Amino acid sequence: MGAVTQRELLAGFLRSRREALAPEEVGIVRGPRRRTPGLRREEVAQLSGVSVTWYTWLEQARDISVSRQVLESLARTLHLTAAERRHLFTLAETAVPDEAPPRRSVNPTLCQLVTALQPNPAYVIDSCWDVLAYNRAYECLVGGLDGLPEEERNSLWLLFTRSAMRTLVVDWQREARQIVGQFRASAGRYPDDPRIGALISALNEASPAFVAIWSEHPIQAFASATKRFHHPRAGRIDLNYTKLAVVENPTQHLVVFLPATPSDASGLGRLAAGDEADAAG
Repeated sequence: MGAVTQRELLAGFLRSRREALAPEEVGIVRGPRRRTPGLRREEVAQLSGVSVTWYTWLEQARDISVSRQVLESLARTLHLTAAERRHLFTLAETAVPDEAPPRRSVNPTLCQLVTALQPNPAYVIDSCWDVLAYNRAYECLVGGLDGLPEEERNSLWLLFTRSAMRTLVVDWQREARQIVGQFRASAGRYPDDPRIGALISALNEASPAFVAIWSEHPIQAFASATKRFHHPRAGRIDLNYTKLAVVENPTQHLVVFLPATPSDASGLGRLAAGDEADAAG
């Protein structure tokens, strides 16, 4: 018995969702003599704007061309969930169009994890590099986040508009170019996102340094690395940093900093001690 092909999996998936969808859910009145479970093929075809023959071929696992627009139409007609829509595109061997879910919604368990990573700095960012959640260690490292409005609590905005970042981040120029390259690669996936457009416009007005780097069109893939900081209170701290994807929301990532050496761990301890002293004072 031969292996099941991708087209056969696609055909079976479409058939199962067609048969599971009640006619009433798409505005079709069920007649007294109707025996078909779910929708008929011709009904799916009509609602999706394709020919009955073409859709029938698709459910027969024929090797026919399937466009992204047709897949989107089928997903709407069959009332697919977000997960089912992604599965449909995967079976059709077509890239899934990126959708940006609401950024400000961070899973409470993820927020709890960020807090639990203390004394290691950690935060959650989205595709626009907005900082959505962070722990006290990251607040102490960067400083001033608590008092900022949401739109200014952004990694690029902080890096390019706060003069203190140029002394905090060792080799600021190299770091700035890397973060712009990573941001440009990420932003290219969401060309219609108004938040990304607004951020770029604001940075163009506020930072000549950003304009100079952005105009070079750098593209940078993310790679775990060692970030070097010179903190005014804790001194030199080298931190290994990595980024972890949030599976339930592909626009979000958890960023974690870990001490590169025992000496750097002591530096994080000095940050925490200073924060406790400030709170006590």
